Amino acid sequence: MCVALPGKVIETNGMVGKVDFQGNIVNVSLGVVDAKVGDYVLVHAGCAIEVMQKDAAEEIIELFAELETMHNES
Repeated sequence: MCVALPGKVIETNGMVGKVDFQGNIVNVSLGVVDAKVGDYVLVHAGCAIEVMQKDAAEEIIELFAELETMHNES
């Protein structure tokens, strides 16, 4: 199973951007989206596939954080 994760664009340089995933900064291809600094993007396999609304992205980020907490408690 593959999962796409939301992250915040913190820098762009043409077709590549730096995206922040909870403090992990990753170079991501922005070739198929029109993203700018401050946008949240959904990333799959190193490629941004969608620009997301901030509230939707934050909700998904929070759900993953809850899952991680649950996993660490078991």
